Amino acid sequence: MFQAQLNDQFAAAQAKAIENAKHLAQVAVESAQELAEINQAAAKDALVAAQDTSSQLLAIKDPQQLAKLAQPEAAQEAAKYAAAYQAKVNQVVRNGNKEVAQVVDASIDDARADLVKFVKEATKTAPAGSEAFVSAFKTAFESSLQQFDQVRASATDAFANFEKSVDAAMANIQGQYAVAKPAAKSRKASA
Repeated sequence: MFQAQLNDQFAAAQAKAIENAKHLAQVAVESAQELAEINQAAAKDALVAAQDTSSQLLAIKDPQQLAKLAQPEAAQEAAKYAAAYQAKVNQVVRNGNKEVAQVVDASIDDARADLVKFVKEATKTAPAGSEAFVSAFKTAFESSLQQFDQVRASATDAFANFEKSVDAAMANIQGQYAVAKPAAKSRKASA
């Protein structure tokens, strides 16, 4: 009887794992598709910008026109575009990571619940006289579950801190672009 229950539990766990794998594959495909669309749009925009710059370069007739093309505002616009592109890519990756984290967390919760159920079932049918062993086993098992939960909490905190670091770096980069633009204007005014 116990073996049949064990087999059923393993079969159910495998079915859950297959469903989770399918879901993760779908998340990966969707993220890859989003990234491909972002990259295609960026390539089109870069081609248009290159064509525009080429036509402007071909139309130059004197050095002053060349100096106008080499203004910091042009580099500033390219930097803003690069930051916007990075933000889009970052968002797609972040969404994919959150989805994966949710699936993994749900899988861990399911596995933990199945394991707890298995241990309860196994200890119910323990032979007479093994109460001390069963008690020690349950204590060790509970302790390991608590340790596991602490590791999981630490990993969640580490992921949150990583996201905060990425957000701070992006804000810092975008802040540098905002500071660079007024500095370029002040150089023009003083000239």
